[in-house]
Amino acid sequence: MTEQKRMLDGLKVLDLTNVLSGPFASLHLALLGAEVVKIENPRDGDLARKLGIVPEYNKQLMGTSFLAQNCNKKSVTLNTKSPEGKEIFKRLVEDVDVVIENFRPGVMDRLGLGYDVLRGINPALVYCAISGFGQTGPDADKPAYDQIIQGLSGEMAINGDERLTPLRAGFPVCDTVGGLNAAFAVMAALFHRQRTGEGRFIDVALLDSIMPLMGWVAANLLIGGQEPQVMGNDNFTAAPSGTFRTLDGHINIAANKQEQWEAVCDVLELAELKADPRFQERDTRKKNRRALTPLLEARLVEGTTLHWVEALNARDVPSGDILSLRQALRQPQIAHRGVLQKVNVPGLGDIEVFGLTALFDGESGPVTTPPPTLGQHNAEILGRLGFTAEQLAELKQKAVI
Repeated sequence: MTEQKRMLDGLKVLDLTNVLSGPFASLHLALLGAEVVKIENPRDGDLARKLGIVPEYNKQLMGTSFLAQNCNKKSVTLNTKSPEGKEIFKRLVEDVDVVIENFRPGVMDRLGLGYDVLRGINPALVYCAISGFGQTGPDADKPAYDQIIQGLSGEMAINGDERLTPLRAGFPVCDTVGGLNAAFAVMAALFHRQRTGEGRFIDVALLDSIMPLMGWVAANLLIGGQEPQVMGNDNFTAAPSGTFRTLDGHINIAANKQEQWEAVCDVLELAELKADPRFQERDTRKKNRRALTPLLEARLVEGTTLHWVEALNARDVPSGDILSLRQALRQPQIAHRGVLQKVNVPGLGDIEVFGLTALFDGESGPVTTPPPTLGQHNAEILGRLGFTAEQLAELKQKAVI
């Protein structure tokens, strides 16, 4: 994305968030050109700075978890519990568009920096609060991490199979979805403000955010009265739709349409299955998938995954290999789309991170600067408020910054 196309250029965001959901939300704003200033505690900053697989990076407060979510941002250290820190934060709020935080409900109010106070300073402020359960309700004050939300949402109960359930997703899906939900809500609030001049208070709950992602499964229960069944790698919407053995591994096949099912039979040279009453119609195939799968696999194991992928895709039957994460990250399509970008981190060298995965006129949001070191931008950002180097040194000595 060229400088002319940095669509959020000029937007100013104060980001008080930690670890994942909040930083993932603000990352999307930063990749689109917003100035995102992380407000971090002076002692050790965002907890993610100490989270990661490389102990040496953790000691430098540049853990891999932090590196993954914080490119294009700036860091200011500020003790918002101190009187001086509170006043500095309020001065920063005067000239920003968005504040994002992911504390438990009530924390910002107890600091004297809640939405009611801040909107008195800046009536057009968009304030986004991200929490596990939301700002109100019987569970609002409970602590929450991604795995807790996965369990309480029902998401873990629909994963796995008869042998292994409940089963969590292999990445923090609730945190990341919550972050995307927050970024979407912030953009909606900014659009509303552009038309009306009004700021907004946004309340995003991780539990709320993940639930709609199970829409089809939930609809079957809410509307159709059908309890979900754990089906492993099978897709409950169609058959054959799932994972099947091949000569050298496995293949995903999703024959969701009748013509795709018939094409599978043709490619596998199993035309007789099209006339089998157990498999002729979609709903009967679904009921008889356990009988169908071994018949298909008996033929699939005679060829390689690559052979079947090419043959089935040529007939417009969606199919694909099942890649390791390393293979997935290095596949040509990901390289072509520019999903990964390189950025140089002083002291660590070049690293690869994810850029914006939406393309605008064929271009992504560029990763232009590495994740900031703790307090790296104190002089720049606080200097705008008129603080001199001597004053900043005094604030540092008093542990305000």
